[in-house]
Amino acid sequence: MIKGSLVALVTPMTQQGDVDWPALDRLIDFHLDNGTDGIVAAGTTGEPSTLSFEEHFEVIRRVVTRVDGKIPVVAGTGSNSTREAIELTRYASQVGADYCLITTPYYNKPTQEGLYLHYKAIAEASDLPIILYNVPGRTAVDMHNETVVRLSKLDKIVALKDATGDLERGKALMDTLADSDFMLFSGDDATACEFILMGGNGNISVTANVAPRQMHDMCAAALAGDSSKAHQINTRLMPLHTGLFVESNPIPAKWALYEMGLIDLGIRLPLTPLSEKYRTTIHEALEMAGVLKK
Repeated sequence: MIKGSLVALVTPMTQQGDVDWPALDRLIDFHLDNGTDGIVAAGTTGEPSTLSFEEHFEVIRRVVTRVDGKIPVVAGTGSNSTREAIELTRYASQVGADYCLITTPYYNKPTQEGLYLHYKAIAEASDLPIILYNVPGRTAVDMHNETVVRLSKLDKIVALKDATGDLERGKALMDTLADSDFMLFSGDDATACEFILMGGNGNISVTANVAPRQMHDMCAAALAGDSSKAHQINTRLMPLHTGLFVESNPIPAKWALYEMGLIDLGIRLPLTPLSEKYRTTIHEALEMAGVLKK
């Protein structure tokens, strides 16, 4: 089982829009040095929708190689094409990823039965354990708790990343699956602390891109049941939790990492660099979290 703070890693790029491979290595080292409990490579925060197949593969391979078994690597292998998701998942297994993270198919809006059959087909073709990913705000399809419970009974499907931010819904799922080994991760930084304190296994985090040590410490405290410490850390992180979504993810996160001197300004169209009107907001949030000196 994995637990704690898993970073939904950005894919650094040059200002010309090429993947910045040396910067990717630096980011991985940054997380290894600062307590991140796992890395999600080429998840949705990593802009896979604008990466070529070759780039997508190479991001996963390089993260696995650089991490070298020190912490788990979760490969983002989702697609709105079931066959494409199977191909990505098979590749992730070949290069040594530990898990794969598969978002609900975006745009084509399958039914609950379609979601079940999509994940079932991937699970039957996969050598890797699968983390389901429900983020209806981005995909326009919501995987119901009943469908998650149904999928939890399949071999290879071991966890859910729930990015709905609905704590009541999350608690209901925890209660239903209480007697199983199925893992539940928050995918919503603003509510992740409470999610873990209720019984969740951790958080797959955007905030961890820029505040990895703080996110690790918050998740560790929450997992230990130390609500006072977890809340204390989380209060300082809350401006980041909200600020990193003032524009579409990963726009603010990449700007924050640029502010920290960790990556260049590169991002791929149709995404654009952070609007000037939000830059002070991000800068102040970084200062409050303690990752920038005032």
